[in-house]
Amino acid sequence: MQEDSPVQNENTPDTAAERPQRAGRRNRLIVLSAAALVALGLGGVAVATTGADRPAPAAVSLDAQSRAEAASRADRSARESSAPVSPSAIPTASPTATGASPTPTKTATAKPKPKPKKTTKPTPAWVDPMPGAAVTSCYGQRWGTLHAGIDLALPSGTPIHAAATGTVVQAGDAADGYGNSVFVDHGNGYLTHYAHQSRIAVTVGQKVKAGQVIGYEGATGDATGPHLHFEVHQGMWNQIDPAPFMRARSVDLGC
Repeated sequence: MQEDSPVQNENTPDTAAERPQRAGRRNRLIVLSAAALVALGLGGVAVATTGADRPAPAAVSLDAQSRAEAASRADRSARESSAPVSPSAIPTASPTATGASPTPTKTATAKPKPKPKKTTKPTPAWVDPMPGAAVTSCYGQRWGTLHAGIDLALPSGTPIHAAATGTVVQAGDAADGYGNSVFVDHGNGYLTHYAHQSRIAVTVGQKVKAGQVIGYEGATGDATGPHLHFEVHQGMWNQIDPAPFMRARSVDLGC
C-alpha cells in the first residue's frame, strides 16, 4: 500500500522541482489578469487556449476601439443622411453664385399718347372787313344826302380785309370823293367796296379769299379822318344797306 503524497500548501516550502512550475502558473495568472483589464477597457478580448492545462492569452487587437468608433461614425452618418431635411435648411443658390444670368425684370412702359391733330378752323364765307373798329356812321341819310355805306374807324394803316372770296375788278381812285378804293366781285351778283385807303395791296383781276388783306386804312378822298367806308352793291353802283346784308351772313358790323 502506497503512502499518500503530503498535501502542500502555501506555507510548505517548494522543492527544487516544484519551484519552476509554481512560478510559471503565477506568471500566467498575471498575464490573464492584465488581458482581462485590457478587454474591459477596450470593449473585448480574444482568448485562445493552447491546452487544457495552459490556456494562452490571445493577442488583443490594439485598434479595436478605432474600428468601433469608425463603425459608430459611419452608422451615425447613415442615420443623419437619411433624416428628412427641412426646406429652410437647404441653402438657396443666388444667380450670381451659380453663374446664371439674373432674369431681367420687365417694367411697364407707358405708350406715348398720340399728338392731337392740329385742326385749322375753316374761314367763314363772310368776315368783318376791319374787326374791332368803332362805327362812326351807318347807312342812311346824312346832311341831306344818302350815306351809302358804314364808316369803321381804327388808327391809320390798319389792315383792311376782303369780306368774302372774289375777284378784284377795280383798284385805284374811284372819284366822287371815295379816294383810293378796291371793288371785289363775289360772283353772285354782289360786290363790296372799300374806300379812303392809304395804300392798296391788290391789283385788278387778282383772286382774293375771305379775310385776305387788300389794303390799309387811310383818309384819301373826301374824309375828315382815317376810316374805312364799306359798301355793298347789288350790281355795280346799286348800294344797299351793308348791316342787314352782313348780319344775314353772321357778321355784325354794329349798325
